[in-house]
Amino acid sequence: MPGRTTEFNETEDALVLSFMQYLQTEAGASVYTQRNYRQALHEFTDWYTTERKNPPAWLELKKLDFRGYLRFLGRGNYSRSAIQLRFSALRSLYKHLMRRGKLDTSPVKEIVLPKKEKRLPQFLTPEQTLALLEAPLHELTSARKEAEEPDTIDPAPYLRDTAVLEVIYSCGLRVSELCSLRVMDLDTAQRLVRVYGKGKKERQLPIGEPALKAIARYWAALEHPPSGEMPVFLANPNELRPLYPRLIQMNLKHYLEIAGLDSKLTPHKLRHSFATHLLDRGADLRSVQELLGHENLVTTQVYTHLTTDRLKQAYNDAHPRA
Repeated sequence: MPGRTTEFNETEDALVLSFMQYLQTEAGASVYTQRNYRQALHEFTDWYTTERKNPPAWLELKKLDFRGYLRFLGRGNYSRSAIQLRFSALRSLYKHLMRRGKLDTSPVKEIVLPKKEKRLPQFLTPEQTLALLEAPLHELTSARKEAEEPDTIDPAPYLRDTAVLEVIYSCGLRVSELCSLRVMDLDTAQRLVRVYGKGKKERQLPIGEPALKAIARYWAALEHPPSGEMPVFLANPNELRPLYPRLIQMNLKHYLEIAGLDSKLTPHKLRHSFATHLLDRGADLRSVQELLGHENLVTTQVYTHLTTDRLKQAYNDAHPRA
């Protein structure tokens, strides 16, 4: 049944294993995409095996097989987003097989899916963002006040978390992009940072002075500051292991609570806030698209709807003849 996490058998699913390897080494897919696609293909394999009494022979499947799977998901009350994700994995697998010359056409190509719900991204106001950015240092101050020996409190973790939040908001980075930053990617003189986004696409972004100063304060608190190809942010000051997404998520939840904000907000919401605040202050859509690393302008346009809604609300609230 779907939801099982059985591993793919190497002989029966060599095509899938090849696809997963491609995602990791060539496509530069995030760990989240790799995990979600692997799970989606597991679920399809389990469903097909249950229905047909044999594992799927990927090169022989027909459109009818995937229409049957779509009906099954529909009966299971899966959300439109969940269905889209599962078929995104299947489509990507078949595109990979076609690129490798295994097939001429994809049996998933013309499957019509329910349209995905349009949801505006959540974001923080500038005032809320400032409260969040200040939260780690507020906690450091509190920790020193409560400690019997304030000098024993290591400031490095708090300074690192301040710098992390500053950089995400300053540059509009994805968490995966932040975790992969190396010292050599920073050009402090030009106030630029080199980022490797989805598909390992490189882009250069401006980085604000507060973010650079936060990084400098964090490094100064380390016994051995990083350099060269070392990560900008370390998971542990005594190791060279880079900061990882799960730790950022847990820390953010904590700092949101300290700032009196919704602890369910994700690190990606800082990226949404970055884009919204830029557009609110007159940045053009194409520039924001390039800063975010969106391949299609349509992806960025969701922020214009959000900004327009806020402008309408402000007009209705403030204009005497609205």
